[in-house]
Amino acid sequence: MGMSAEDERAASPRDEEWPEAEKAEKLARGAALKWASGVFYCPEKLEGLGQYRSRETQRNSSIQSRLKSTVQSYLEGVGVGLEQLRLAAQEVQSVCQDLGAARWALLDSADRFQGLQQMRALMAEHVQLASVVQVLPQLFSVHEVFSHTLQLLHGQHLLEAHAELMMMEHLRDDILSQLHLRGLSSAQATVLSYFGGLQELNESLAKQLWDIVGSSLRLVREDPVLFVTAVRIIEREEKIDDTLLLEATFLPPGRPKGWRQKFYHVLQETITGAHFHAACMDAEGPGLARHLAALQKDIVSELRVVKDLMVQCVPAHYNILRVCTATYHQALTSHLQDILREDLDKQALFLLLEWALRVYHSPEMMGHPDLLPEVDVSALGPLMSPELVDQTERKYVVKVKASVLEWMQRTLEVEFKEWFREEEPEMDHQGFFQSALPVIVMQMLNENIQVASLITDSLQQKVYNMALEELEAFLVRLREALVQCGKEHQKDRTIPKYYVSYLLAMLNNNLALSSSVSSLHPDTAHREVPTSLRAALERMQKKACQLLLEELLLDLQPLCLQLPSRKWLSGSQLVSSMCEVIDKYAKDFSHVRKPVFMLLLMESELLVASQYLRALMQKKMVCKSEEERGQLCDRLLQDAMLLRELFCGLGLDQSQQSLEAVFALRELICLKDPALLSLEVLGFITKYPDISDEHISTLLDLRGDVSKEVRLMVLEMMAQHPQVLPESYRPIFSTILVPAPELPFCLRKGKCA
Repeated sequence: MGMSAEDERAASPRDEEWPEAEKAEKLARGAALKWASGVFYCPEKLEGLGQYRSRETQRNSSIQSRLKSTVQSYLEGVGVGLEQLRLAAQEVQSVCQDLGAARWALLDSADRFQGLQQMRALMAEHVQLASVVQVLPQLFSVHEVFSHTLQLLHGQHLLEAHAELMMMEHLRDDILSQLHLRGLSSAQATVLSYFGGLQELNESLAKQLWDIVGSSLRLVREDPVLFVTAVRIIEREEKIDDTLLLEATFLPPGRPKGWRQKFYHVLQETITGAHFHAACMDAEGPGLARHLAALQKDIVSELRVVKDLMVQCVPAHYNILRVCTATYHQALTSHLQDILREDLDKQALFLLLEWALRVYHSPEMMGHPDLLPEVDVSALGPLMSPELVDQTERKYVVKVKASVLEWMQRTLEVEFKEWFREEEPEMDHQGFFQSALPVIVMQMLNENIQVASLITDSLQQKVYNMALEELEAFLVRLREALVQCGKEHQKDRTIPKYYVSYLLAMLNNNLALSSSVSSLHPDTAHREVPTSLRAALERMQKKACQLLLEELLLDLQPLCLQLPSRKWLSGSQLVSSMCEVIDKYAKDFSHVRKPVFMLLLMESELLVASQYLRALMQKKMVCKSEEERGQLCDRLLQDAMLLRELFCGLGLDQSQQSLEAVFALRELICLKDPALLSLEVLGFITKYPDISDEHISTLLDLRGDVSKEVRLMVLEMMAQHPQVLPESYRPIFSTILVPAPELPFCLRKGKCA
């Protein structure tokens, strides 16, 4: 199994030259040792050692014989290859010798080739002359063909004329191409001059073609053959253009003609000129309506002709229906923009918006059943851009606003005149005064909002906002008219005759407007009255109530001026007369609806109470004795009870009345011991925190028995207990002015004693 020292020494040089062989041999030895140790690890296995040795010897002999056979076959192949390489080298050397001989032979014959060059030139000239001879008959007949072609054109034999025209152009272009290739550019002018008639024929043919295309919508219904002929000629020319452009070696004059593109251009110009280039068009409502109706009818009719007839007369790749649809759409877009540059009235603006946003896409026009589904304008964009729609809507709102303003102004003027009539305002079935004002105003505003809703929600919202603004402005003007009417009435209380009745009617009208405003909003979920409009309605109501209360005050003032007095103390009927006046006004107030009636009743009661208290504080009377104070207390009680019963009978609850201040004031007057006034006044100012020191001082003067010390004590107590007005408190004393104390008379400047 091992190797001898000689074998190792013999293998050493080879191993140094072939390290891979050494590595392989080591691996083989290792594998053999591993196999032997695995087989002979038991002593009894050693008996078969001879068998293993003979078997391995046979196998090694077999392997060596196969290796020798393989190496021998490889060596034979290498020998054959070397022999072939030797033969190839001999052949290459022979070829090189032959090429050298040929080269020397060519060099010897170079002088003889000069004669062949002249022969080549003569041959080329001969070819050119032969070509010229072939086309001479055609060249001599050019002008005759021109005349014949012109006659064919005049007779509208377009296909025959075009065939001859193409033949002449081909002849000319062939000659020009030959000249171009040989660099004879100077001769091209002569050829172009000789074929100059081609330009005239081209122009004449083109003119007829474009006239036919311009009349295509009529021809496809009456004589489609002529239109089809024109399209065939155009397609021939397009193919010639395409061929020449692909070759890109020589482009004859006048090429490419681009007649297909010209076909589209002429068709588009025809459509545009027929409908959208009107020199003068009535931009007012009726004229514009007729114009738009005519456009609608003509466009639908012509698109039906294109869809049903013209499509069959042109190649499919023309997309003629799509081209015509886009042409109408774009022309309409420009046309509407031109119209909108004019100063249009509101009717015209509405017509344009309705036509562009509603009619155009409806089944009456582009959505017509005869046009669907081939005609589809949805991919062409809107007829009016969103910006233009918004701009037009704003113009429309401005026009509507001017109309509404004018209408409201006339309504206000009529209403103002009615206030001065010699008869009362009309009453409804419940007996409430009213006029037609709220119905007219709300109907006008609502109609404009409803009309706008036929176009877009955005226009409806714009008109709604405008309506609220105009209503608010109208209320301001109405309030000013009431003020003006009040001034006229102050000059002469007999004018207007039914001043109070019309004020009550205006209060009812204001209520009607207030309740109707929310119905103007198109969205029932957002029917809220804006704050500014609500404030305008409240100011209007407040002004009418103020004028009514001023009228009541004018009738009460003569009676209040007689208070207080000795005659009043002794049992005068002043307050009874006041009650009669109040009752008369209350009957008038019954013609106004309940919310305002109660408001007027409360304000009237407050007015009566404040006037009664004001009269007591005018320093007209001072009680001279305890008996007079008793009479004053009795009179105050009777008057307050009488007035309270009156207002309670009219429907005003006692808790809502301000006359309680008269009862509280009576307690101050009736107090027997002046020393207790501080406590009584403290309770009084707590209940009526708007009363001032001057008011209290005047009431103390009315008693007539209050000393300076008690007065100072009361005033100091008030200073120590300042009052804050509650939010829900209704002021009564703050509106009453106390007369200023009279200063002592002085003879000269200086300190008064």
